[in-house]
Amino acid sequence: MTRYAYFGLFLVALAAIVYVLMSAATGKPDGNPYQGFAKGEMAKLDFGSAGQPIPAGTFTDTDTTQQTLEIFKGKTILVNYWATWCPPCEKEMPALGALQTARASDKFEVVALSVDSPEDAEYAKRRLTELGAANIAFRHAPMDNGDVIYGAGVRGFPTTILYGPDGIEIARLAGDADWASADAVQFIDAAIKNAAR
Repeated sequence: MTRYAYFGLFLVALAAIVYVLMSAATGKPDGNPYQGFAKGEMAKLDFGSAGQPIPAGTFTDTDTTQQTLEIFKGKTILVNYWATWCPPCEKEMPALGALQTARASDKFEVVALSVDSPEDAEYAKRRLTELGAANIAFRHAPMDNGDVIYGAGVRGFPTTILYGPDGIEIARLAGDADWASADAVQFIDAAIKNAAR
């Protein structure tokens, strides 16, 4: 009789294990697939606006024409809103330059949008080089014509937003970060890899 009791307990335990494994295999994935990257230097990643489209506002491009972020569709972009009067903006600029050096390609680009006033545009352009980010193209989106800034829901500087090649927001980070850190590069690499699927 005891032998049958042990066998019954074994079958119940086996059924429970099979149930747990089947539930895990067929269940929905938890949360955002990038949530695991919100650690270390990327601890401030915010996924609250994930899924939002690129804002329709304009900025002055490198050739002084008015453009929208739509020109980058087909490429994963890290859009950084910065200003020369913002110490945290200047603090993170060398790391953004290093990230651009390490990962720039036809699949990824760092897009820095200066929000400095029109009269400070030349200074901001020079400052980008002085801060070690000469490899990032100077683009200008002054706050007095801030449709791209407000359209993106930017509330402070720096704010950095990652968009996929479909023009949809993946995540954003308010405040400065070390974008050349291993945490940041792993996050960017994951976004580039997922976009290629």
